[in-house]
Amino acid sequence: LHASAEAVFYAPSDVSGTTGMRREYIRATTSWRKKHPRYDCVFINRDSNLPGLLGLDVGQVKAFISFKYGGLIYQCALVHWYQRVGSTPDEDTGMWIVKPSKLRGGLPLLSIIHVDTIYRAAHLIGVSLNKAIPADIDHYNALDRFDTFYVNKFIDHNAFELLHDP
Repeated sequence: LHASAEAVFYAPSDVSGTTGMRREYIRATTSWRKKHPRYDCVFINRDSNLPGLLGLDVGQVKAFISFKYGGLIYQCALVHWYQRVGSTPDEDTGMWIVKPSKLRGGLPLLSIIHVDTIYRAAHLIGVSLNKAIPADIDHYNALDRFDTFYVNKFIDHNAFELLHDP
């Protein structure tokens, strides 16, 4: 079991990295900075031939694990899947909306994936249309307090390039 993984990806417009390479840490831990849990969301490559979120899935990493089989070490992640709401981004914000995927009975839809399919971290914003924002919301429980989320393409210029429809 591992508390984090490093994502390295190509961002050609990022002048701060060597030849456009960028890195970030993705965390899945029960106690981040000795306090609250932190389970980051990620973009998962489904089809690199499709643009933006049409070729990516969104998931929340619940754990990083590795195991050895046949003399090889496999680096994996346990992911709670999110599904797109609608077939296009939201008309008002230009952002996709997603919701946690669930099985019958309300259990989360989980899978183990290879870490090489993780593209980079994703930032989700709770959708609270016509509802008050919960008073007890904080950085560690926000994903538990909303039913749907905007996939934030405005968090940085790399996310904007990835998710913006030309």
